[in-house]
Amino acid sequence: MSTPVRGRVRVAQGAKRVRLFLGGQVVADTVHPLLVWEVPYYPTYYIPRADVSGVLAPSGRTSHSPSRGEGVLSTIKGGGAEAVDAALEYPDSPIEELRGHVRFDFAPFDWFEEDEQIYTHPRDPGVRVDILPSSRHIRIEVDGVTVADTVRPHLLFETGLPTRYYLPRVDVRMDLLEKIGVVTHCPYKGAADHFDVAGHPDLAWSYPVPLPEGTRVAGLVAFLDERVDVFVDGVRQERPEPKKRSRVR
Repeated sequence: MSTPVRGRVRVAQGAKRVRLFLGGQVVADTVHPLLVWEVPYYPTYYIPRADVSGVLAPSGRTSHSPSRGEGVLSTIKGGGAEAVDAALEYPDSPIEELRGHVRFDFAPFDWFEEDEQIYTHPRDPGVRVDILPSSRHIRIEVDGVTVADTVRPHLLFETGLPTRYYLPRVDVRMDLLEKIGVVTHCPYKGAADHFDVAGHPDLAWSYPVPLPEGTRVAGLVAFLDERVDVFVDGVRQERPEPKKRSRVR
């Protein structure tokens, strides 16, 4: 799988069958998707135009990218529904691989890789997620107060991210956690509920029903190491630097 780089954009040929549904109807179906890293953190699928079966209606609006060129926006219709300006093409892109392909916004569609639905964004084939049981002693403090203390954590190792410590609820001061109305989605682990901790906003999360790859952390609680104090076998860990996000270009 070649990965040519053009400026800040990386392009690779995908190996999976990818389908998009709109209103319950297939609007794109391909075995030749492109994976395009518009930002370093995750890829976006570009679908060959010949594999788009939904009706594309150019809206007359455009979107300029310094790296990809002048984009033409279209509304796509299918299954009695429409997604306004959800399709984007770069017919004269300086990145030759993108010509003849359509980039779709993720949210309006139901996306499938082979026969499994995916969420949030495509999975990066270069990212690995390992979840390992451990007997390390993990203690979490917030403002000097111990909010979790366990010797049976699960450690989650995800490429490019800090190690995350997932702790059994019976070893967490759940009386100090308040569930809030925030749910985030991970393409590898699923939908996470979020919690305020001891009056601090959004310091912890949990996956009640994770995707198959994340079943080992089902119901466990993780804390945002960037904003709490983590002790591993009695040694206080350096707080990770918050990850900076780049604009799509």
